[in-house]
Amino acid sequence: MKPSLHPQYYPNAKIVCACGSAFTVGSTMPEVHVEICSNCHPFYTGNQKLIDTAGVVEKFKARAAKAKARLPKKTKTAA
Repeated sequence: MKPSLHPQYYPNAKIVCACGSAFTVGSTMPEVHVEICSNCHPFYTGNQKLIDTAGVVEKFKARAAKAKARLPKKTKTAA
C-alpha cells in the first residue's frame, strides 16, 4: 500500500447519537455524529417513532391528498 494514499484510521473513534448515547468503533474520522443509532432505531427498540426532518411527512401527506382529490370519480355503467 502507498503510505500517502490511504486515510488515517482511528481504531477508537467516538460515535455520538442525537439521542445522547455514545460508543466507540473503528473509523477514518476521530468523531462521528449520527441521528439514529441502535439504541433509538425503531427496528431495534420495537417502538414506532415518527422521525420528521424538515416537514417531509407533512409534504407527503399534502401531495397524497392533492393526488386523491385529482382522481376522477368512478361511475358504474349499466350492463
